[in-house]
Amino acid sequence: MKKTIFCEMRTLGQEVVELTLPWDLDCPAKEDIHIDGPFRESRRNRYIAKTRGISGGDVTSVTLEDGMLSIDVVSFSNRSDFTVKIRDRVFQKEEFDETVTQGLDRCEKIEEGIVRYRLYSPKAEGPRPLILFLHGGGNGGTEEGRDNERQLIADYGPVNFSLNYPDVFVLAPQAIEMPFHLNPMVQGGVRKQSFVKDMDPRYGWSRDYLSKVCDIIRRMIGEGRVDGKRVYVTGLSMGGAGTCRAMSVGSDLFAAAAPVCPTMTQETFNYLRTTKIPVWVSSAYVDHTVYRHKYLADAVIQLKDNGHKNAHLTLYAPEELQAYDISLDPETPYDELFGENHMSWVLTYHDEYGIMSWLLNQKKED
Repeated sequence: MKKTIFCEMRTLGQEVVELTLPWDLDCPAKEDIHIDGPFRESRRNRYIAKTRGISGGDVTSVTLEDGMLSIDVVSFSNRSDFTVKIRDRVFQKEEFDETVTQGLDRCEKIEEGIVRYRLYSPKAEGPRPLILFLHGGGNGGTEEGRDNERQLIADYGPVNFSLNYPDVFVLAPQAIEMPFHLNPMVQGGVRKQSFVKDMDPRYGWSRDYLSKVCDIIRRMIGEGRVDGKRVYVTGLSMGGAGTCRAMSVGSDLFAAAAPVCPTMTQETFNYLRTTKIPVWVSSAYVDHTVYRHKYLADAVIQLKDNGHKNAHLTLYAPEELQAYDISLDPETPYDELFGENHMSWVLTYHDEYGIMSWLLNQKKED
């Protein structure tokens, strides 16, 4: 019998919701079990524990059946190590045999040339809509080292799309990235410059890589699987910038785009402010790139001034973020606040302001 970590894709990405392991003694009480790890010390977790009396990692129920102990917990991030102490026994995360994530097995692992991607395919017959999802920075890998999984489990996004919109294709490629180094202009999680410097065009969501991704979609349209009038692109952070770039690379392909907290470089700003594609941009009222919201507003205003009739901007207010347990603690220092605000995609992908509903209702004109 295996020790298993069960996860769901939630606010923090892949979150632990249940643990099961073989057990040869009587069923322990909730009070006999303690789960500990770095997540306990996060400002968010400590604030929730202080104000609600319960927080991530707390045990909610325990059952023992046929020698298998099941421990249900308040969800917590699976990004870091943790330990499970049951009476006098201690189990390290690394001792668990497998991790099972709800919905992950719905997304087929595929490689085509240099493009590695996951694809959810609906069971519905006939040409179906397709959502192209572009992940954020640090969730890709080198050309040799991409796992074709991290883009699914890092954040709330493509797995949830497959669960929420089961009649729609979801295509989630994994970018080729340079080894990740913290930008020297980033101090305490806050980017101090107005524009982020354009990255090396060989890496990330480059025009060349995106063109290959777009060709995969065009082939699926030609095969009669995808509705060529209902192809959409969305992405977060670096993937939000990739969404802006995709609007240029695939200007003939996409019915609409929803970039979330997109990294604003001079290039992506120019793509955004000149696009002809229906677009809805969303971000927090302030983000870890301090002036991000200024350039997003400038771009959308310019679109409207130039006659674009289907361009939208949403900047989430503090109370809207807090409704999703983002940036809860009023004592949070600005550098941490701006970094946590970056998780604005959680709101967009939960369809706040109807952004996802709007996206899926767009149809490319003949």
